Amino acid sequence: MTARPPLAHRRFHSAPLEAAITQVQASITDPVLARLFANSLPNTLDTAVYITPGTRPLTFVMTGDIPAMWLRDATAQVWPYLRFANADAALQQLLVGVLNQQVDCLLIDPWANAFERVPGASPWSDDATQMHPLVHERKWELDSPCAVLRLSHGYWQATGDLKPFDGRWRAAMQAVLQVLRERQQGSGPYRFQRRAANPLDSLPFGGEGWPALPGTGLIASAFRPSDDACVFPLHIPSNFLAAVSLRQLADLATAVGDLDLATEALDIATTVQRALDTLPTPWPYEIDGFGSQLCIDDANVPSLLSLPYLGACGADDPRYQATRAQILNPVRNPFFIEGRSARGIGSPHTGLRRIWPMALTMQALTSTSEAEIRACLRSLCQTHAGTGLMHEAFDADDPTQFSRPWFAWANSLFGELILTVHQQRPELLKELHSCPP
Repeated sequence: MTARPPLAHRRFHSAPLEAAITQVQASITDPVLARLFANSLPNTLDTAVYITPGTRPLTFVMTGDIPAMWLRDATAQVWPYLRFANADAALQQLLVGVLNQQVDCLLIDPWANAFERVPGASPWSDDATQMHPLVHERKWELDSPCAVLRLSHGYWQATGDLKPFDGRWRAAMQAVLQVLRERQQGSGPYRFQRRAANPLDSLPFGGEGWPALPGTGLIASAFRPSDDACVFPLHIPSNFLAAVSLRQLADLATAVGDLDLATEALDIATTVQRALDTLPTPWPYEIDGFGSQLCIDDANVPSLLSLPYLGACGADDPRYQATRAQILNPVRNPFFIEGRSARGIGSPHTGLRRIWPMALTMQALTSTSEAEIRACLRSLCQTHAGTGLMHEAFDADDPTQFSRPWFAWANSLFGELILTVHQQRPELLKELHSCPP
């Protein structure tokens, strides 16, 4: 059941990564779970990276079956590889290339969420917004630039290397901070509308979206990490990520000697965190500052479920535990879905009866319960529909009905889960999980 391309057709090979796959796979008793891990972890390197070598390398990271690079997805796709960078010089250069590519994207347009390899390839070029020929989609999503901050800090922490954080990187960071300031104050030039049957693909009120009360301290988004339009613009999981990633940016900027950048990043982070600290418990998914709130969770990360994974709180934080109890309850979260094949969080992006493997993976990554982790592993193992890979979403009653057979982000996250379980709870991998072939 290998789902990897033949060796000669893989886009990148990392010997330390392959050694880790062999080692971890040997510790997994269930053969199907072992093969799922071996297929999923290297999927981005096998299939989705396009490298331009040179003194300033560039690495374009496709999301999978959509031939574009999302800032958020690219960070998540390569995140599990950071732990191997010091043992593999070529892999480290690939990661530098991802950072360089993300910097170039931000300098093209810090409002955009996804970019093209070649100019003019976007099917959304007629969107009513300021489209650039290299922009695939210009949906303003707060988590997109924050993902670049997260990868920058993660790379520095993993390698100690400060060379990628040059003047061009600093200019991109300044562009991001300017956008965040504008959206924190309820201003800015951003407008977006699309001719689409799906109302979640466009913004009302001339492309401005629903209003948010200025002065809350939170940063307004227009779209969620799912690429769906926000109901209320103050997207709480993205603001938690912003507070974390801006503090990380301040640390990194200090390390490279840009104290002005560090001070500004920390100032925005402090304001956002102060506002987050006043939220009611359980934490809402979105608010508008006028008193309205949306009490759901969405599978796409950042989500409320993912906050400990992102470093925004501890897994044992009572506020998080209260929130977790709400979003993992089908009576309290309309997008927690129960079916004959599994139970887990879905997304408005794929309808009312589809569970996301990404959410099951994140539930396990943020759980303190071995029984819960075991149940998530079993569900993931039983719903791959014989493909040997993770999907975007599957029908809660029939996992053979699924979307996006090539969704590299979900594969990377699943690979990271198995690496984490192997490190922290290796006994769980020695159990059989009743995985069908």
